[in-house]
Amino acid sequence: MEERRDAAEHRQRILQTARRLFAEQGVDQVGMYQIARAAQVGQGTLYRRFAHKGILCQALLEESCVNLQTTILSYLEQTDSEGVPVFEQINYLLLQLITYTEENAPLLGAMLDASSGDRRTQSYHSPFYLWMRELFLVLLTRGVMRHELPEQDLDYVVDVMLAPLDIDFYHYQRHERGFSQQRIAANLRQFLAHGLNPNP
Repeated sequence: MEERRDAAEHRQRILQTARRLFAEQGVDQVGMYQIARAAQVGQGTLYRRFAHKGILCQALLEESCVNLQTTILSYLEQTDSEGVPVFEQINYLLLQLITYTEENAPLLGAMLDASSGDRRTQSYHSPFYLWMRELFLVLLTRGVMRHELPEQDLDYVVDVMLAPLDIDFYHYQRHERGFSQQRIAANLRQFLAHGLNPNP
């Protein structure tokens, strides 16, 4: 029991320290050794809990993920009862994801940087991504069944819908192409309107 309490305390100390250092210096500027030293834990203790920086960043995102999921589920519950079209629900979800990506870009970027080899597609197997993918798939299927959306290969379409929010591509559009968050959102909506909506 004491050992589990110590492990939990170490985990919280590491996360709090990482959050503070990232805020002070930027995610890219802080290494695992620096986090271990500032948290006053051994590197072995740090790596037993977080095998690499990407997993540490994923843990820091958990609260944001839960908040986003709560917001989305509350919205869907309300709009289902109001009969809001599926396309509008999908558009709302995408806007929420764009905001989430914008606000958490440094952590998401660090997760991508830590990916290599077999870890290259790791983010597509995270609980949050799988949850979002399944949710979009349910909405798309519902839209087809209600004849609000045309029939198509939904299992493929859902990945295409989420692809523009891949952090690497999003960073490229935001910082190399100079697109604003609002411009990305508006054009993604227009693109989906022509691809999904039979009456755009």
